[in-house]
Amino acid sequence: MVLDVWFTEKHEDKQGISLKVKEILYNGESEFQKIDIIDTEAYGRVLLLDGLVMTTEKDEFFYHEMISHVPLLAHPCPEKVLIIGGGDGGTIREVLKHPSVKEVTLCEIDKAVIDVSREYLPSIACCIDDSRVKIHIEDAVEHIKRKKNSFDAVLIDSTDPLGPGVGLFTEEFYANVRESLRGNGVMAAQTESPVTCQKEFKLINSLLNKVFSVVKPYFAPVPTYPGGNWSWTFCSKGLQPEINNESLAIEIEKTSKYYNREIYKAVFAVPNYVKNMMD
Repeated sequence: MVLDVWFTEKHEDKQGISLKVKEILYNGESEFQKIDIIDTEAYGRVLLLDGLVMTTEKDEFFYHEMISHVPLLAHPCPEKVLIIGGGDGGTIREVLKHPSVKEVTLCEIDKAVIDVSREYLPSIACCIDDSRVKIHIEDAVEHIKRKKNSFDAVLIDSTDPLGPGVGLFTEEFYANVRESLRGNGVMAAQTESPVTCQKEFKLINSLLNKVFSVVKPYFAPVPTYPGGNWSWTFCSKGLQPEINNESLAIEIEKTSKYYNREIYKAVFAVPNYVKNMMD
C-alpha cells in the first residue's frame, strides 16, 4: 500500500505550506526544541524545528547567500565573522567563500541541530568542520556580552522570535552586537516576512534604528517560508551596503545560485507596501 503522507506548516491558522513526505529520516527532541528531518518530493530533505521549516535542500541557497554575501561584500576586508544560530551550516559555507575570512565563530544554543545537520544535510553542513570554524554551544545573548570590538561581521541567522530565539530580538541584544563590531563592522539579521509577519518586521527594524546609524532592510524570495518573501536587515556604524570588492563579487557570483551583482543592487529596493507599512 502506498501511503499519501503530507507535512503541513500552519501560520497563525490562516495559511500554510504542505509538502508530500517520502520518508521521515529523523525525529527527536533536544532540551530546547523538537527536531525533525523529513525527505519530501518537492524540496528534498527539510529541517524542521518545533514543526516549522528552517531550511530545505532545494531552496536553502536563497537564504544563505543573502544573509552572507550582502553584508560581507560591503566590508573592505572581513577577517573575523560571528554567526549566531545557523546550526545547519549553510551560512558558514557561504561565508567561507570570502578568502579574507580567517575565523568564523558559530554560536549555536542547540548542539543537536549541528549534529543532526551534519548527518542528514551534508550539502548544507559541508563546511562546519573547516579548521577556520570555532563552535560555541552557548546562548548568544550571553556570548555577545563578552565580545567587545571583536568582529568584522555579525550574522544573526536565528529562528523566529519565539522559543530559544526570543532573546535575540531586543534592543539590549542589538546594542551588544553593535559593541562587538570593529570600526567598519557590519551586521545582517533575518528580520521575518514583510508579508505575513508585518508586526515583527516593523518592531525589529524600529529597534535596530535605535542602535545603528545605518539600517537598510533588504528582500528576497524563500519559497518555503511564510509568504514566500523574506527580509534581512543590513546594519553598520556608518558603512553603506555597497559592493566594496568588485573582483571578489564576480568570483562569488560564479558559484552562487541566486546572488549576483545586479541582485545586490536590487534587493535594497523597498516595495511600496513596505514603505507604507513603515510610515
